Amino acid sequence: MMGKRIHNFNAGPAALPFEVLEEIQSELLDYKGSGMSILEVSHRSKWFDDVINSAVERTRKLLNLGEDFEVLFIQGGASLQFCMIPMNLGLKGRPVNYVNTGTWSTKAIKEAEIQGKDVNVIASSEDKGFSYIPEDFAVDGNAAYLHFTSNNTIKGTQWSRFPDAGDVPLVSDMSSDILSRPLDAAPFGLIYAGAQKNIGPSGTAMVIIRKDMLDRTPDHLPTMLKYTTFAEKNSMFNTPACMAVYTIDLVLKWIDERIGGLQKMEAVNREKASMLYDFIDQSHFFRGTAEKESRSLMNVTFRLPNEALEKEFVAEALEEGLGGLKGHRSVGGCRASIYNATGLEAVRALMGFMAEFEKKRG
Repeated sequence: MMGKRIHNFNAGPAALPFEVLEEIQSELLDYKGSGMSILEVSHRSKWFDDVINSAVERTRKLLNLGEDFEVLFIQGGASLQFCMIPMNLGLKGRPVNYVNTGTWSTKAIKEAEIQGKDVNVIASSEDKGFSYIPEDFAVDGNAAYLHFTSNNTIKGTQWSRFPDAGDVPLVSDMSSDILSRPLDAAPFGLIYAGAQKNIGPSGTAMVIIRKDMLDRTPDHLPTMLKYTTFAEKNSMFNTPACMAVYTIDLVLKWIDERIGGLQKMEAVNREKASMLYDFIDQSHFFRGTAEKESRSLMNVTFRLPNEALEKEFVAEALEEGLGGLKGHRSVGGCRASIYNATGLEAVRALMGFMAEFEKKRG
């Protein structure tokens, strides 16, 4: 018997659409008449071939990708991509440009520096505790690429407009907002995302790479650290994270068929975020931490008057069926992650609880 499900505001692993969970449940013991679970089928079988090809094609459709892009699934999460990107896309004698907007950008920068790349951090919001997205900076036209993190889960900031780097390829960590809104892929050399925040469970990263970027991969790299290895074998040089890719495919189908595509997905996400930010802004008890023009549609970060009240808020919220509201351990406070799968009803329930908590403790 299933216990009561909570409203899930975890930052990752995060909420999955309930319809997707039900579909997984219905197929778990016998996938498509195979007599096996998806957990058991060979990755060399037609059953899994269909799964990974469907996930690739659904990604292409949702993002309107041309044939000049490859969609790959690589284990190791976004953290492995921090080192694979400079390894594969760095060019001899040319710098790599980074914008630092918080923890995950900092980690990506460190991995490029470890390799001895000529790393130029051309903009940073560290001066104000990463509470905003920098706007005033110049990209080196000779740079091999410009790397930025599109959404910052810990600080609750997001790029509303992507940087203009001219002919320099953009590279972006979109772990926490991929497929939450439409985008023009043309300026991007590579987009990557750990799946466990917005498109699936943990276990794989989605990597969308422009084919001309594959020409940069040096021959001397270890086989499993080359993008070409994954591109040439449809992400199946070795056994991929089969369950994760299967779930991603179902989430993509949900976005496409149930939601109606990325424009409608963005409209829902904007509605959720504006409701919650409007509530926080009119409150004298709750306080948002990100600057208004840089606020994330995915991660709403906020503080209460003191840490003791924050602990009580998180604990009492869980008792009321609202989970995952504790802020990241590095910054404290509170955070509501309202990714694609977290619906309007969850946000309304949270606002109702916040109003009652403020009435009692404010």
